[in-house]
Amino acid sequence: MTAPLRLRRRTLLRAVAAGAAAATAGCAGDGRAVQVAVVWSGAELARFREVVAGYDGPVQVISAGNDIDAFLRARHLAGTSPDVAILPRPGLVTEYAKRKWLVALPDPPSDTVAGGIGDLLVLDDGRRYGVWVKAAHKSLFWHLPSALPEQPSTWDELVALTRRLGARARRGDGPAPLAIGAADGWVLTDWFENVLADVTPEGYDALAGSHADWQGRPVRDALDRLAEIWSVEGAFPGGARRALLTQFEESVIQVVRSRRAVMVFEGDFTDDVVHRFQRGPEAPVTFRFPGNRPAGGPLIVGGDAAVAFAPSGVDLVGWLTDAAAFGPWLRAGGYLSPSVTVPLDDYTDPVRRRLAGEMRTAGTLRFDLSDRLPGPFTGTDGVGIWRIMQDFFADVTGGVRAAEAIRRATGQLAAAARSAGGGR
Repeated sequence: MTAPLRLRRRTLLRAVAAGAAAATAGCAGDGRAVQVAVVWSGAELARFREVVAGYDGPVQVISAGNDIDAFLRARHLAGTSPDVAILPRPGLVTEYAKRKWLVALPDPPSDTVAGGIGDLLVLDDGRRYGVWVKAAHKSLFWHLPSALPEQPSTWDELVALTRRLGARARRGDGPAPLAIGAADGWVLTDWFENVLADVTPEGYDALAGSHADWQGRPVRDALDRLAEIWSVEGAFPGGARRALLTQFEESVIQVVRSRRAVMVFEGDFTDDVVHRFQRGPEAPVTFRFPGNRPAGGPLIVGGDAAVAFAPSGVDLVGWLTDAAAFGPWLRAGGYLSPSVTVPLDDYTDPVRRRLAGEMRTAGTLRFDLSDRLPGPFTGTDGVGIWRIMQDFFADVTGGVRAAEAIRRATGQLAAAARSAGGGR
């Protein structure tokens, strides 16, 4: 088990303030609100508050910010853990359970979650410590129809298209083919995971285990594919160095507003940026991340899981497993349920209706790998697999030969895995 991460001052102060508010509200079981910590903010936070307004009892929702792990560690040290938290990574669920911070939960009805991802929240002792309450489809390319009339259907077609559009961009005859928010390491790990799931689904699963071989053939083959497309001259607006300074949101803007790029890859949550920055009436459309397997491209999913830090939170967690609880968010749009029991017709958003159907029928569905990795190996700003993928991106776009860049990256991955107890 890894040592606690250094707590950021702002996160610590937020946690202390939230803990003080909980303490002054009374004791659980004596009428006080059940306290829930979430990563959401803005519109997502408002939608979730609409959801819990339907619960039979008062609920206090606290936004912990992006670093919910640091927030919850601070609250634990202060003895003021919330009753419930909604976590963005199954790795945190298992880590907290092993630390005995969580209360075991009853099993929800069987076969209600797509792709068997419910098993990720069950420990080796067979007890469940979390339930999925929100999903993310992370295998999408977005583009304006006028910029790309014909979509690529295989990886090879995507590479050929990138080369063709890159050559045109170098001549000044059109936008770059790809926008990429390489300043956000998680964008690069999402690329890696989609490619890896297509190259070898079995190898993908093995990398989440304690005996993962990060220098093995599956990793090298996936990195070789990425080098093939990322090293295309003219691939990114402003060049590769500019891409390393480009955050996710800006990469979307480069497609839907400034029109400096033709395509951008990322999950269903991209539409939130689209709605805020889209220029003109033309709306972007999507296609699945293309692969070369006969069954079609991979489908990587992410998700948010509810856990209980105290018995007072178990009832609310159980209530959240009922797909009907998220009806207000589903009807408002911007929500994708992990439950296969939600009728597709209940989705008012046609994009998410299609994505929900894909999650139920995908031949190669895998959960976000970096979210499953242990301790500091999992990504965060400037460390772990996020930083390693940024180094690899810089190498292959900066003139380093692919073989050398792959050797460096796999060495870094293996060292990080050993340090975190997650393989070799």
